[in-house]
Amino acid sequence: MSTKQSAAVRPEPTLQRKAAIAHGAARDHAGSVRVEPIPDFDLDRTIFQTLEGAAARYVMRTRIAKEVHWAPEAAAPVQAAYDRAWAQRPLPPVSPDLLRFLVEQCDFDVEHADGSFLDHLYFCYEYAVQHYPQRSPLVMLLHSILGTGTNTFAMTADKIDALRPLLTPFEWAHTEAFPSVLRLLYAGGLRAELRQAAGRAGALQSIRMHRVIDNAPITMTGEDLWIALNYQLIHLVDFLPVANWAAHANDTSFIVFRDLHDLLVRAGRLEAKVDYTPASGPRSVTGERSDVGAWLVRQIPVGLSEAMAAKSIARFSKRIGHSLDYTLTWA
Repeated sequence: MSTKQSAAVRPEPTLQRKAAIAHGAARDHAGSVRVEPIPDFDLDRTIFQTLEGAAARYVMRTRIAKEVHWAPEAAAPVQAAYDRAWAQRPLPPVSPDLLRFLVEQCDFDVEHADGSFLDHLYFCYEYAVQHYPQRSPLVMLLHSILGTGTNTFAMTADKIDALRPLLTPFEWAHTEAFPSVLRLLYAGGLRAELRQAAGRAGALQSIRMHRVIDNAPITMTGEDLWIALNYQLIHLVDFLPVANWAAHANDTSFIVFRDLHDLLVRAGRLEAKVDYTPASGPRSVTGERSDVGAWLVRQIPVGLSEAMAAKSIARFSKRIGHSLDYTLTWA
């Protein structure tokens, strides 16, 4: 059974999410947490239910089926910092009409092992309120309702005409494009092409691509694409390992996060506050219980893990008739 929540009720974030929101940073919490595998974990209760192949499902289950326990002496300062951030900048209200649409027209299925799709959406929304105030945070509340990377959809395409008038033109442009940009990042080609031209970021005029939910052609300005990549970086913060980054360097979302963060810094286009210090030291784990299978998953080379993710995205898009073709136009 799916976790059912009302989109009108903000869920309480986990401590990992609270730490990210409080500090505007992605952090390795090794030494502060104890991580244990979740017994009898059901991958079919997550957005990864559509994954095919025993190997791919085993790797994903091993990576996400984890339960995090915080040491009290580490949890207390995180909570205090989060409370201060919340007091200084509470969430702005969402329009009643939009909330009504989310409650009545959308179906939010389970997103993570430790919560729901709405937990994830509200984390991204709250992070953007705190650390990307120059852009609309509403995009982050809506970013995946037109499709996730694994072919789950919170709404159907025939409801687009009802949603679009509830948003500003900027918010709509980024909401409809988010799932497409996400897939292009995991497919890899877009990141490589932007990296090659990072020194002339201002010359990017536009990107043409296809909307995930119905394959309709869409176009974003170059400036909006750089903004979209900042939204994507915030989104990826919620998929990072809670601890032992050196050991989990081959986690697919962590790979894309590291590469995108570096790209935005090199291009001078990192607008959101997402502090990040690369992992260093040995690939050992602290406070994390795992079996031989988990150890084997950690041995997958980063390049192979990235290639597997690209192939998976291509299969998901092919399955729904979505084209991963895109075109960048430069001045």
